[in-house]
Amino acid sequence: MILYEYPFNERIRTYLRLEHLFRRLGELVPRSHPIDHHYALATIFEVMDVGARADLKSDVMKDLEKQKQALNSYRGNPAIAEGVLDDIVGKLDRYFATLNNLPGKVGQSLTENDWLMSIRSRISIPGGTCEFDLPGYYAWQHRDARARQADLERWASTLAPLAESVHMLLKLLRDSGTPQKVMASHGQLQQNLPQGRTFQLLRLRLDPALGLVPEISGNRLMVSVRLMRQEAPDRLQASNDSAQFELTLCS
Repeated sequence: MILYEYPFNERIRTYLRLEHLFRRLGELVPRSHPIDHHYALATIFEVMDVGARADLKSDVMKDLEKQKQALNSYRGNPAIAEGVLDDIVGKLDRYFATLNNLPGKVGQSLTENDWLMSIRSRISIPGGTCEFDLPGYYAWQHRDARARQADLERWASTLAPLAESVHMLLKLLRDSGTPQKVMASHGQLQQNLPQGRTFQLLRLRLDPALGLVPEISGNRLMVSVRLMRQEAPDRLQASNDSAQFELTLCS
């Protein structure tokens, strides 16, 4: 099954983008080729670009505190395992404190590294990191792979508090939904959302054997899914086939 996710607000959209970047970083750093490490460094810069938003750190901290209060409201409920609850709340407290202790915006300490910033200023230019432009960076790429990995891990560690916090918030959000089987009649599904609840994330699981791709749109009142099929090379066309898939709304 292929999982597609659709955020209902800009904050969750940002969290999903950060999660995507941190996953990519986690894949690239353990590899040994200089090209992998080049793109790992580019990924660190992308995380810094997202983290440059003035309100990102405060948004994450507010969400951590909000989740902590919501979980504490379950104390005394016989259906809730207190040990598990204590463990999750403890993690939320730890992530909040670690993020709060970071000076300034996320990744700000890396901006004080002139060597890194010289690479960052040229990495978005096509071919801008050639050896004649950045001989110091070219020399770094010829260092032992373990030395490069150690550098990347050191630089990425400054972003770890954000990565852990976003991972926890998205996990709790995803766990809040209940999957249901739905049918897209003639390739279309429109579903009114239950009133009185604010949904933040839609999750859709689709069998790849169907050869279909979902185009998702939605707001606080309704969600719409249109199924597309690749009928010709490099082109998607609307499908008229009815198909079943799994839909989860998370609040």
